[in-house]
Amino acid sequence: MDRRHFLGTAAAALTAAGLAGPASAAPIPLNAISNYLNQLQTAQSQFTQINADGTISTGTLYIQRPGRMRFDYAPPEQSLVMAGGGQVAVFDNRSNSSTPEQYPLSQTPLSIILEANVDLSRRNMVVGHTQDGNKTIVVAQDPAHPEYGRIDLVFTGNPVELRQWVVTDDTGARTTVVLSDMQTGMGLSASLFSVQNEIRKRQ
Repeated sequence: MDRRHFLGTAAAALTAAGLAGPASAAPIPLNAISNYLNQLQTAQSQFTQINADGTISTGTLYIQRPGRMRFDYAPPEQSLVMAGGGQVAVFDNRSNSSTPEQYPLSQTPLSIILEANVDLSRRNMVVGHTQDGNKTIVVAQDPAHPEYGRIDLVFTGNPVELRQWVVTDDTGARTTVVLSDMQTGMGLSASLFSVQNEIRKRQ
């Protein structure tokens, strides 16, 4: 599995998620979205991922803000992607190696929503903020490193909820993750996000 597949077309995913709807007057304000993300401490959701090559993966996503995320991919893929300790680790079950490919979380657009204090009003962070039917779409990037790529975040309102994202990486490849049945506020073990623990389990 390409190391960037977990990170990031959009039209097919929006249709699959059932997000189409009548036009609304205005997008959800950025401060309301920032507040929602900052209050989102833990979450668990099923996901459908449309990869850059058009293939589709499914699985379970776990989030523990700040800085932690885990993608458990369902069979037949059964890969694992973890973000924790400032690193992203990709475990490929098709190889015999227990050593994952690793790279800094700060070099991925998902770091924007995993920050301890999300502030989408920061200068040059948001490069798009639009309404499409009942969806608010926020396009964000690291203002200091736009070369790391961007993330298109899709929210619905009343109440605000993250429904999907599309990541465009530094090569221009796009990966979509559609969330469903998201639950929040549960206790999650820190071991779910420990790269070193996972390496030891696989040795």
